[in-house]
Amino acid sequence: MKDRLTASDIKKMEEEIEYRTVTLRPELLEHVKVARAQGDLSENFEYKVAKQEKNRNESRIRYLEKMIKTAVVIDDSSADDEVGINNTITVEFCDDHSTASYKIVTTIRSNSLKGLISIESPLGKALMGHRVGDKVKVVVDDKTSYEVLIKEIDKSTDDSQDTIRQY
Repeated sequence: MKDRLTASDIKKMEEEIEYRTVTLRPELLEHVKVARAQGDLSENFEYKVAKQEKNRNESRIRYLEKMIKTAVVIDDSSADDEVGINNTITVEFCDDHSTASYKIVTTIRSNSLKGLISIESPLGKALMGHRVGDKVKVVVDDKTSYEVLIKEIDKSTDDSQDTIRQY
């Protein structure tokens, strides 16, 4: 399955690749070199850790490059009065009248603990394209659904602090 990413997502990934190749890679190679010089490699814990860190960095670079190569670039624009990507939405849950705010993001940046929900999640899918005052039915599965009322759409949110999820 190809990931749906915005141009902003791809830019962040390219910046991370550049940091990892230009700055981090030489540092990690130096750590391996220093640890290797300490002697017997079969019992050298520092060498093993340095190699693992170097390999983890190379793996992350390959992962990001693959994500960029296979991504489907989507438009993150939306009408001024409707829910779109990178908008923060305040909703009221109709069953208990509690409210919560969520930012709608692409899957690669989702983090429910930080209130970042994916456009692929049941709530994200349901909210996209709706307006303030709309009552939206969120279908979780065949047996579970709930309704939310859109109270506010904040289009001024900045995505510069959102990070690409680590795997």
